[in-house]
Amino acid sequence: MSSAALVVSRRSEDPLISPRYFENALDLNESILIEVNGLGNKHNSPLRIFKDESIASVKLKIQNCTGFVVKNQKLVYGGRALSRSNSLVRDYDVSDGDVFHIMVKLTDLQAIKVRTVCGKELSFNVGRFQDVASVKKEIAKKVKVLGYEEDHELIFDGEQLDDQLLINDIAKQHDNGVLLLIVRKSSKVRFKPVGKSFELSIDASDVISQRKYEYGCDEANAVLLKDVLVPVVVNPKVDVPKAILDVIKITKDGLANGHTPIMSAEGSGGAYLMLDSTGSEYVSVFKPIDEEPNAMNNPHGLPLTLDGEGLKRGTRVGQGAFREVAAYLLDHPLNGRRGISGEAIGFSGVPPTGMVMCVHDSFNHPNGVKEKFGSLQKFMKNDGSCEDIGPGSFPVHEVHKISVLDMRLANADRHSGNILFSKDRVTGRVVLIPIDHGYCLPESFEDCTFDWLYWPQAKQPYSPETIEYIKSLDAEEDIALLKFYGWDMPAESARTLRISTMLLKKGVERGLTPYAIGNIMCRETVRKESVIEEIVQEAQDSVLPGTSEATFMEAVSQIMDRRLDEISG
Repeated sequence: MSSAALVVSRRSEDPLISPRYFENALDLNESILIEVNGLGNKHNSPLRIFKDESIASVKLKIQNCTGFVVKNQKLVYGGRALSRSNSLVRDYDVSDGDVFHIMVKLTDLQAIKVRTVCGKELSFNVGRFQDVASVKKEIAKKVKVLGYEEDHELIFDGEQLDDQLLINDIAKQHDNGVLLLIVRKSSKVRFKPVGKSFELSIDASDVISQRKYEYGCDEANAVLLKDVLVPVVVNPKVDVPKAILDVIKITKDGLANGHTPIMSAEGSGGAYLMLDSTGSEYVSVFKPIDEEPNAMNNPHGLPLTLDGEGLKRGTRVGQGAFREVAAYLLDHPLNGRRGISGEAIGFSGVPPTGMVMCVHDSFNHPNGVKEKFGSLQKFMKNDGSCEDIGPGSFPVHEVHKISVLDMRLANADRHSGNILFSKDRVTGRVVLIPIDHGYCLPESFEDCTFDWLYWPQAKQPYSPETIEYIKSLDAEEDIALLKFYGWDMPAESARTLRISTMLLKKGVERGLTPYAIGNIMCRETVRKESVIEEIVQEAQDSVLPGTSEATFMEAVSQIMDRRLDEISG
């Protein structure tokens, strides 16, 4: 399973800790005491940091306290992801007593599915080095088992598991990513019917008939809500792309066969891995709108947003699914390129993604099971994410295709953890797969970040084929396409798409590399505006209030030409 967590990304020459940190290390007036939420404790953990300390340094301190490596940490403060690791604490206006939320990609977790004899099924993650006895206790809490843990047995592949056995020892003998464990009572069971207590000895094979007593099941909840998965179509004139219908079909087959969605332990929002009809392979990823970061039903404890803004500046909570779908729709094929099954393949390789409505009791339902709306994306088989290996082995074209997508959509969350790689076992060819586009097409350029900017391939010129593709892009057609599919973009996001597309086209006309264009879009520090932000601000200052969008864009074009000529000259 690939990472969806943010990594610390910095230039190799940048110090991990700001030099000023050491100058002020003994100055208590420059130190503040923050609280860190998400370290596994019931209460926030205090941590003393310095205002002139870098975000990377703060992550390092948290690593020293918890043992989690720096690259696996994602820090959130004031509803904003702190993704610029070389920025200082003071850049984010942190004060005494403020709370940092930490999200960590826990690579030592094992996904398991647990099925009780009454038919109740749930999925969760356990530590690989927990023993079976401790896992039984966790299961007891989750399904409200009536009785003692020692009266229950865990069955795997038809055999009872010894209490001292480690989950890791089971996983090493099992090729699939998910372990299916069966919970049953031993031959002597102790349970408590409503309004009456007594001890009863029965054979384990007969337990299945005791639905109303086992594991909190009763006649009302013994039958699970019927699984539902359908595409969401706003415009009746729209034909849902075949690639999306195929993903929906194989996902429905898995649900129909009783395979429960598995919540990913990675990322900051609810993301569910959906299984095929056999339950042996992942086929899609479902991300409900109401479980996005800072949304009302976020399963990771991130606080509800007060102003509606997402973790990235210029994005809105509840719009992540639309942006995921938009990235797929706007990833146009080059010269009609198609895959083996005949579906069109986008230039940048965004996996097929559609908007769906899904019902399942395994999703996060604090107030009862309800339908969920969100994005459904095809699960792409891969060999890991780009954070797992160095970028030197990536083909130039593969990096360039990601750069075109990110700059065109002004992606505010492109880190190496959400670029997957797949290596052909025969030819050795490496393909990069971009995922997680919930923060593309923001309403401003403030949080644009591209990890590939510091990869060597970014300093290579675009190929003629890529230049041809960039020249074919048309922002107005793209805006109309998204509207046709049901997303009437916010005016600010539409303006972002127009400006970023214009910059990309003008940049390649002047022979600029992805590195040069990307540096125009990304800030060097949190407080220093990027060149593109300066261009937009100058254009706004040069036109009268109420000026048409066409007139404003003409002003942007003229100012951009001047700034680009200065850069390329």
